[in-house]
Amino acid sequence: MRQDRGSGRSERDEQFHDFVADRRGHLLHTARLLTAGDGHLAEDLVQTALTKLYVSWTAYRRAANPDGYVRRVLVNALITERRRAWWRFERPSERLPERADAESVTADTDPELAHALGELPPRMRAAVVFRFFYELDVAETAEALGCSTGTVKSQTSRALEKLRVALERSAAPRSTRSQHTTMPQKEELIR
Repeated sequence: MRQDRGSGRSERDEQFHDFVADRRGHLLHTARLLTAGDGHLAEDLVQTALTKLYVSWTAYRRAANPDGYVRRVLVNALITERRRAWWRFERPSERLPERADAESVTADTDPELAHALGELPPRMRAAVVFRFFYELDVAETAEALGCSTGTVKSQTSRALEKLRVALERSAAPRSTRSQHTTMPQKEELIR
């Protein structure tokens, strides 16, 4: 490993610095999708992923699919984070915790969809994000999740069913409201 004498950085440090400068925004966007808009958790995931990438920089550079490698590191960081003991236990509180703003997922993501995504388990959410937000095929998604293509298909199918139910549930009161609000307009059109 060559060392840059002027700055004290090695060649690896320079490569990693360039990677972070180029890809951090994209990683944060992906992490926000994977966390259904939880900006704080997304920042933590990106930090964890970047740390793991720095430690295994040689493996990343040798990977046949570096983008797939990075996606897998992010998903593993999310799953590891969710397995921590403090996630399993509810803590009583007089005040509701600060919730992530659904609009923080991305400006172009429907808030109801972001909320519905948040109700999915992390691996199902990741399958949906990679299949439909990033338009990866089943094999690429399987590589990112570290599972078989059959698992991706079943996880995606179950996730879509859960999303469908959640979105119909959230749309039901709205469509009832919209029927009431549009009724006078319809009556006016008939006259």
